[in-house]
Amino acid sequence: MMNIRRRIAMVVLAFLAFAIAVIVVAPMVGSTSISLSKAFGRSVDWNENVDAQIFFVARLPRVLSGALVGAALAAAGVVLQALLRNPLATPFTLGVSAGAALGAMVAIAIGLDVGWFGVSSVPIASFAGSLVAIGIVYALATSQRRGLSTNVLLLAGVTLNSFFSALILFVQYVSDFTQSVRAVRWLMGDLDVGGYSSIVAALPMLLAAFGVFAFLPRTLNLLTLGEDVAAARGVDVMSAQRWAFFSASLATGAAVSLGGPIGFIGIVVPHLVRLMIGSDHRIVLPAAALFGAAFTVLCDLTARTIMAPLELPVGIITALIGGPFFLWLLVKRS
Repeated sequence: MMNIRRRIAMVVLAFLAFAIAVIVVAPMVGSTSISLSKAFGRSVDWNENVDAQIFFVARLPRVLSGALVGAALAAAGVVLQALLRNPLATPFTLGVSAGAALGAMVAIAIGLDVGWFGVSSVPIASFAGSLVAIGIVYALATSQRRGLSTNVLLLAGVTLNSFFSALILFVQYVSDFTQSVRAVRWLMGDLDVGGYSSIVAALPMLLAAFGVFAFLPRTLNLLTLGEDVAAARGVDVMSAQRWAFFSASLATGAAVSLGGPIGFIGIVVPHLVRLMIGSDHRIVLPAAALFGAAFTVLCDLTARTIMAPLELPVGIITALIGGPFFLWLLVKRS
């Protein structure tokens, strides 16, 4: 037992050190060189301190949002793959991302400008759309009164994802050119938040989701062996499935509302972590969250520097990495 705890502590600390290093270095790198002494200095007025504005307004919020989004999507991917016992499951499998995207698309198309505590209408509408998707999928998965059916959950999610995607295309088609361009950019996944209000708004939902994640690793280990095995080991399968579903969906909805539907993080990161450290969820879940944070920040760093001064949406970089990896995973499993 002591060896297991020591291994968990060592692995998590290693991933934590890597994530912290990436988060600390990333704001210092960009198309424009900055001086940290000037950015943190008080000798220059804030309105004239360009280095401070670049660091604290343009880069640091982007890095923090990338870390939160990456950690949430990677952890949600781990939970859903265990819940559905499907290694190809992602945070977007259950239609939560499509619901969030539809909410954002509607807000953009109608020009909704009503904010809340400094948060714009798009992330609010996005999170509301994710809650609608969560409710529909859960209602369908429990409609047979025999508990939470993971098969129905998966089928309902895939179907709802396709339906919402069609609605997104319709809203985009009837929107004007300016709205369509803004919507397309958001759908690519964009971490250019330009402030801390959106991060603060998403933080309570993310903290709630990660609070549940902290109690799930042992249960996830048993659920991957099958519901009967988990029940025989004393797991309340129904309760565990509900907590796993709602926490993963909540994390996905909050992440999408913050950074848009950034794809492939939820499947690439969990499998990369498993290849490195094994399949014990007591290690995989925290390690995937930390590695997902670092991975997303690195992808975003690439997106804003590879074609500088042009900044690419981070979703393009994650898709370029995740697409080939996903195909390799399919070929390997077949």
